[in-house]
Amino acid sequence: MKIQILGFSGSGKSTLAGTLGRRLGLPVLYLDTVFWLPEWQMRPREEQSEILGQFLEEHPEGWVIDGNYTKNHYDRRMEEADQILFLNFNRFLCLYRILKRNLMYQHKTRESMTVGCDEKIDFEFIKWSFWSSRTRESLEKYRILKEKYPEKFVELKNPKAVREYLSRI
Repeated sequence: MKIQILGFSGSGKSTLAGTLGRRLGLPVLYLDTVFWLPEWQMRPREEQSEILGQFLEEHPEGWVIDGNYTKNHYDRRMEEADQILFLNFNRFLCLYRILKRNLMYQHKTRESMTVGCDEKIDFEFIKWSFWSSRTRESLEKYRILKEKYPEKFVELKNPKAVREYLSRI
């Protein structure tokens, strides 16, 4: 089984990825660990592509990948995925969860993040999470995926829908 998890910051992509990986016995790749180097430095795009490509080659039987990052093997990930999960939570719930996460992991690195990228919150991240990541263009990408892959695109709009999805696994 190959599962790609997409969604907005704070929607629970990483938590769901970890849960699915444990339940299904699949390797999990958190794309934030591919994108970021320590101290929030962006990894060169060629290296990102190489790391992700190697992961895909090493796990042909199955994987769980958490993250959007459309510039790295995006079409391949969507094509190969048996399921594409889109966590389409409302912006207020996502913001609440981002603030809660920040309190829980303040001055620490989450499991789903590169070591040395301690949890932080700033105006730019809040702006990205609340507005910039929800533009018409970004929402259009999800609509196109839903149209292109209707048999494997699963939209989960709230935590209850995630719990119901997990109960069927």
